[in-house]
Amino acid sequence: EVQLQASGGGLVQAGGSLRLSCAASGFTFDDYAIGWFRQAPGKEREGVSCISRSDGSTYYADSVKGRFTISSDNAKNRVYLQMNSLKPEDTAAYYCAAVYVLLAVRVGVYPCSVPFGSWGQGTQVTVSS
Repeated sequence: EVQLQASGGGLVQAGGSLRLSCAASGFTFDDYAIGWFRQAPGKEREGVSCISRSDGSTYYADSVKGRFTISSDNAKNRVYLQMNSLKPEDTAAYYCAAVYVLLAVRVGVYPCSVPFGSWGQGTQVTVSS
């Protein structure tokens, strides 16, 4: 059973940094893409970043490029989202999600484009101005 647990959220001032962590279990880490999503009150869920160990690809939303960095630690089955230069508009509940991408990668599909099917609980990030 795929299990994901996001942590590391909190309250930070604009310009500050946070590092989110997604602990993953129940699946072969290298065969999956792990994504970070966020949802602010009254807004649609937004894909923030994604990493695929199967081909090394990453994805960043335009709104976070240059400020956020996604990384993975296979030994610990964890994916991190380092968030720097935070802005009030980054305030949201952040979720990590996983999707099996091994077969998709083999046929040339960009792994971070595959719909995510397994979701963890969110962690709240609040950026004050």
